[in-house]
Amino acid sequence: MRWHVRTTSYRTGDIVQRSRRITLAALTSAVLVGTAGIVAVPAAQAIPVNSHCGTESAGNRSAFVTHDQLTRQLEQIESTTGGIVDVSVAGLSNEGREIYQARVGTGDTVVLVQSQIHGNENHGTEALLSLLKEFGGNTAAAAEIRENITIVAIPRLNVDGGERDTRQNHMSWDEVVEDFPQLAGVDPAWNYRADVPGFDVNRDFNPDLDYVPQPEDFPGDSADTGWYITPEAQTVRDVYAGLEGEFGVVDYFVDLHNQWPCYAQEGTGDMSPLSISARFIADPSEFGDWPNFDYDASRRANVAVYDALQGQGESAFGDLTLYPQDTNLPGTALGSFALRGSATVLFETSSNTQSDGQKRNGFLTKQVEIGLRGLITAVADGSIESLDPEAYEAIPERIYLPAD
Repeated sequence: MRWHVRTTSYRTGDIVQRSRRITLAALTSAVLVGTAGIVAVPAAQAIPVNSHCGTESAGNRSAFVTHDQLTRQLEQIESTTGGIVDVSVAGLSNEGREIYQARVGTGDTVVLVQSQIHGNENHGTEALLSLLKEFGGNTAAAAEIRENITIVAIPRLNVDGGERDTRQNHMSWDEVVEDFPQLAGVDPAWNYRADVPGFDVNRDFNPDLDYVPQPEDFPGDSADTGWYITPEAQTVRDVYAGLEGEFGVVDYFVDLHNQWPCYAQEGTGDMSPLSISARFIADPSEFGDWPNFDYDASRRANVAVYDALQGQGESAFGDLTLYPQDTNLPGTALGSFALRGSATVLFETSSNTQSDGQKRNGFLTKQVEIGLRGLITAVADGSIESLDPEAYEAIPERIYLPAD
C-alpha cells in the first residue's frame, strides 16, 4: 500500500505543493493493539480522591501505541473500511517520522481534531484510533455522520516526542537557525529547552498562516503569538490552510491533551478526570482584526462535550471541570485557530505518562471517546445549534489537589 505525503511549504509565504510517496509494504505484520489488558474504572463508580493520585509509578508504556504500531493500525483502519477512512502523510517530523492525517466523511462542515502535540500525552491518540474505526464503520449512525460532516484527524502530532515520552519535540535551536538564517544571533524562543533539546510545539502557532519568523519577535513569551518554526506546527498549519481553502472556514478544532492527575470538581469535591475549555483568547482585538472569531460557537461545542459525559449517569465520567478561564495563549493552536473562526475545544485528560500509572488508562481513554463522539454527533445532527452557550458558565471549575 502506498500513501501520499501531503505537505505545503510556507517558507516564503506562498503555498508550494510538494508530494512524495512512502511505501508501507514492509509494515504488514499483525497490528498490535495498544490498550490490551487495561483495567478500566467501573462506569458507575466515582474515582476516589485518594486514588493513586500522582504517586503511582508510571511503569512501562505498553498501554500506548509506538510509532510503528500507530502506522500499522492506521493502515489496517484504511484497509478494513475500504478506504472510507483515508489515511495520508501530512508531513514529516524533525527526525523524519511520518505525521499522519486520517479523513472520513464528505459533509460540508469540517471538524479538525489533533492529539499528542505533547509527546507524553497519549490518551487522545488511543481514543482517536477507536473513533476512526467507528466512524468508518457500516452503522447507520456512522453513515449519518459521514454524510453531514468531514472529520480530519491528526493522531499523534508530536511523533518524535511520543517516541521519547517527552512533552517537547526533538529539535535544537541550531536546527531552527539552519531553517531560518535570519534568526542567527537572536535568543532562542522562550518555549525551547536546551536540555531536551526541543520545543513546546503548542506555543509555536500564529493566526497569520503566512507569517515568516522575524528576529524582533524572539524570544517572545506566553502572551505572544508563535512563529511556525517547528515542522510539527508547520504541518498542522498546512492541513488547516488546506481545509480553509476547501471549506472556507474550519468549523471546529479540537485539541486532545493531558494534565496533572490531581484535580477535584468545585462544589462536589469529586475527583475530576477531565477538564475542558473554550477560552484561550482574552481580547481578540489585541491581535488584529479577526471577524470570524466566535466565542459562543466554542462554548456550545464544549457544552456538547459536557452533556455527552453527563449522559453517562452517576459515574466519574460526569465529574469533568472547566480548565482555568483566565487563559490567554494566542501562540497555541487553539488560540490561533479560534481567532481565525474555528469553534475550539480543549480536552485536558488527567494524567500523563510521567504522573500516573496504568490503572485508569482504559477509563481515561473512554471518556475522550464519549466526549468527542458527543460533539461530533451534535454537529452532524444539527442539535449543537440549539445549545445555550451560557450553559458553559455553569460547568464546575477545577480545584488543584497535591499528590497523595
